[in-house]
Amino acid sequence: MVATWSLPVLRLLTKVVGFVLIALGIAGVIFGTEPLLGLLNIDHPENIIHLLTGGLLAYAGFRSPEPQLRKVVGTLGLLSLGAGILGFFAPNLFGLMHHMYSNYDNLIHLTLGVLGIFFALIVRSPQG
Repeated sequence: MVATWSLPVLRLLTKVVGFVLIALGIAGVIFGTEPLLGLLNIDHPENIIHLLTGGLLAYAGFRSPEPQLRKVVGTLGLLSLGAGILGFFAPNLFGLMHHMYSNYDNLIHLTLGVLGIFFALIVRSPQG
């Protein structure tokens, strides 16, 4: 049984993660393509992905009905999990990234992926 507070929590977390990804994308554009703080990959393709996914998450957090919110969070969770796993085996994503993903990048992607999938599966509106 899932607590009824799960949907508001999912909305809040979706908004927060969305805005963090947007901020990370903007930081990448402003500070160039060198790894952020020497740890996180901020190549141009990564910046674009952060801006797009952050915008999608923020929009979904504010505007999407519960079923679509769960689909967005779950789908981006699967993609993030895939990026995290792939980052260990192909750190430059088969030449798409100028700088290689670090273990920090991979762990962040894995964490966001697992949490996204988890919340997409367990969250239900209070009626159902």
